[in-house]
Amino acid sequence: MSEGLVARCLGTIGAKGGGFFRYIGGMGYLLKESLWHFFALVFHVAPARRGGSRAVFAQMVRVGVRSIPIVSLVLFFVGMILAFQMAYVMRDVGAPQAVPITVGVAMLRELGPLLTAIVLTGFAGASIAAEIGTMVVGEEILALETSALNPVRFLVMPRLIAAVFMLLCLTIIANLVGVLGGFTISVTLLHMSPSFYYTQTVDFLKMQDLITGLIKSVAFGALIALIACQEGLRVRGGAEGVGRATTQSVVYGIVAIIATDLFFSWLFYMVL
Repeated sequence: MSEGLVARCLGTIGAKGGGFFRYIGGMGYLLKESLWHFFALVFHVAPARRGGSRAVFAQMVRVGVRSIPIVSLVLFFVGMILAFQMAYVMRDVGAPQAVPITVGVAMLRELGPLLTAIVLTGFAGASIAAEIGTMVVGEEILALETSALNPVRFLVMPRLIAAVFMLLCLTIIANLVGVLGGFTISVTLLHMSPSFYYTQTVDFLKMQDLITGLIKSVAFGALIALIACQEGLRVRGGAEGVGRATTQSVVYGIVAIIATDLFFSWLFYMVL
């Protein structure tokens, strides 16, 4: 009986591992095809370019512009919370002047790109998965393929490019708003002078703090779009399948973002 249990466990592990690598392979295929169609669009390689740029800009509005209010609100509150917590800790160690430094570094290197990506996963990733999944159920994807039109070019590529570019822009906005939140608390409640807060933040922050966060945001944007599109294209079972794909796109996206953030944090710690 123990041998049978071990065999079943190994079989389950093998099946899950195989499914994981097939999933990664599917994302790799979507990434490769999307990049090819994007560069074909940019460099006029493909003869059929009509509507490509309009589709990308439309997705930028849907993915990024509509996310600005919620991202700004969340990061402003996070900046305020971080200033409160750092003031409590730094007061005990006698270094209240470190509050602006801590808020700035945490926002630019970690919290700005990470929280923006998580918000965008729930706001835009779920929408992408549901939209493409509904098209699969309605056989619109099959209609594209029957008409010799590549679904990756028309559906995945615009969403991937829009997610990467707009997450970069949203991360910059989130950094500014988060630092502003810390500034607001420090000046109004912690009685720190505005000039002191500004000087501490500007003098200590380095360009590499901003660059590391923006590099992360590129990877996060690609993950959000690829996972959402992958889940949408894999929908089976009607409306129930669409709901399941929407949920999985958010869950898988958040897990992938945090794991990728850990990897980049380790990499930048070792290299920089």
